[in-house]
Amino acid sequence: MKRTKRRPVRRPGISRIDQPSTRTYGWFVRAGFYKRRDGAYVPRHTRFFADLTCGGKRRALHAAQEYLATLPPKHRPRALRHAA
Repeated sequence: MKRTKRRPVRRPGISRIDQPSTRTYGWFVRAGFYKRRDGAYVPRHTRFFADLTCGGKRRALHAAQEYLATLPPKHRPRALRHAA
């Protein structure tokens, strides 16, 4: 049976961080971007969900998704549009 390459799952606002040099493993949430006076865009809501403190990779992702769902609708990232 031929194996097909899996496409990565898109999760707007949630990024995976795996950095062995600093032993940092987990999911990072960024949402609600706004423009500062100097012209830079920065996230209003940021939070890191570590695999170790949440009890594993899946539980950390679930916690990150739940946190993102608690944010006000205007601060949540929009769903990605797929090109036709």
